[in-house]
Amino acid sequence: MNRILVLITLSDSGIETIKSTPELPKKEMEFVGQWKQENILENFYISVTKKDAVLIFQDIDETRTKELIETLPYFPYMSKIEYHNLNKQF
Repeated sequence: MNRILVLITLSDSGIETIKSTPELPKKEMEFVGQWKQENILENFYISVTKKDAVLIFQDIDETRTKELIETLPYFPYMSKIEYHNLNKQF
């Protein structure tokens, strides 16, 4: 089974903006919740510092994954985004 692993790091200034704008996290989680409900997001992790996130997508290709990430409210505050194509072994 193929998966797309997305590693995201927020910029320091972005974290400050997010912390000072309470509606941003709520909007962000609406996207994540919708993707989970659509069964295209398999897993979602946030680091303890809340600066990094890991998303694992399934049943979509890398192009579509990139399009989805770019729709996120946090996208303008991301300093680094990595995409990795994986084959799930178990």
